[in-house]
Amino acid sequence: MTNVQKAFCILLSMCFFATLAVLPGTFFTGENVYRHLPLYRFLEKRAHTSSCEDLETYKKIAGENGKYLGERAQSEQLLAEKNESEELQTPESTPVPKETAIPSKTVKSAKISESAKISESEQTSKKSDKTPKPKKITASPENHETDKSQKPQESAAQNDQNIQNSTETIAAAVPHPIIDLSPEKLADYNYLLGQFYIVDSNTEADAVQINAGDFLKQDLKIIKETDTPQILIYHSHSQETFADSREGEESDTIVGVGDYLTQLLTENYGYQVVHLKEQFDMAGGELDRSAAYDYARDYLEPYLQENPDIQVIIDLHRDGVPEDRHLVTEINGKPTAQILFYNGLSYTTSKGSLDYLPNPYIQQNLAFSFQLEYQAAQYYPQFYRGIYLAGYRYNLHLRPRSLLLEAGAQTNTVQEVKNAMEPFADILDKVLQG
Repeated sequence: MTNVQKAFCILLSMCFFATLAVLPGTFFTGENVYRHLPLYRFLEKRAHTSSCEDLETYKKIAGENGKYLGERAQSEQLLAEKNESEELQTPESTPVPKETAIPSKTVKSAKISESAKISESEQTSKKSDKTPKPKKITASPENHETDKSQKPQESAAQNDQNIQNSTETIAAAVPHPIIDLSPEKLADYNYLLGQFYIVDSNTEADAVQINAGDFLKQDLKIIKETDTPQILIYHSHSQETFADSREGEESDTIVGVGDYLTQLLTENYGYQVVHLKEQFDMAGGELDRSAAYDYARDYLEPYLQENPDIQVIIDLHRDGVPEDRHLVTEINGKPTAQILFYNGLSYTTSKGSLDYLPNPYIQQNLAFSFQLEYQAAQYYPQFYRGIYLAGYRYNLHLRPRSLLLEAGAQTNTVQEVKNAMEPFADILDKVLQG
């Protein structure tokens, strides 16, 4: 062996041991080493560029729909006033549900529905004044001691009673849409896009792909009578928290919201639900979301093979918005975070169809989110923000009834987001039961 060859072998050995010194955990925990190499992380970050909200789309939605929503709100107000006057004349008549009986409530919901689609940069100072920013509760010893002393006072029976009461209130809701949901209107692609969708600037859709008639025809019902898991809830970003989340308290994170949704769907609606709490956005004890969807997919694929009866998959998130934006409305007297559905089209304007991210269920995914939004438009018109269409896949290819749900944002309180699970569970049940 020549001196050059010896030097080369020594150099390779030094590189190997240097790598072991820098990334020991990666080798001994069985992780994919190549994911931690600087070049791979740089290329992967470029491939998972975070999508931005399309400001032009928001402005277009506000411009096209503002006048229409105002006219609809005014007509609803006149109708509600007429009904109220008739009630005064006939005291023994059947009472009108709370959300439709109060004229000002209808006008308020119309304004919220419109403002929810406006760009963050166009949020007025007047709205900020009316919606004060929640105060951040620090993880001080006093807070933890107070919480621990209060938790035992709320018994399991009281909690079950609260859930039962909320379900009874939800069940009493009646349709009161504030937009035109007639088949003729929904057949108008521009109207459909303006009322229900937000299209990211890195992708595009057309009237063939986004067709309300086709979406509503799809049968998405499932049968409840089973002992095997039917619905799976997980979190690609398990570390997402809220304005008043306490540090280290899982119940104050998006995982805690998933616990409450699981409880609602299991106890009140009779579904078999699995809630996975794996931390796909943590690597080596640190927050790392660069490969969260890859890690989630690698975990879910074998899990679904072992549980083939799972028909519904919900990736539960919270959104990220400017700090002066508060995504909240009122439903059944409770402050309730607004929700956003997220669909991936595996298509970008720069690269076209992304063949390396195949999804045979794109149309079924779109039908699932639209049917949910359609039910929300009927029963909780101030609840939904829209359906966001983005360019990548987001693991929605795992099942036809796959859903990525953004519940509230970091500016919402924990309770506001948990309150949102009650109307969401209701519209989900309406879709799954037809």
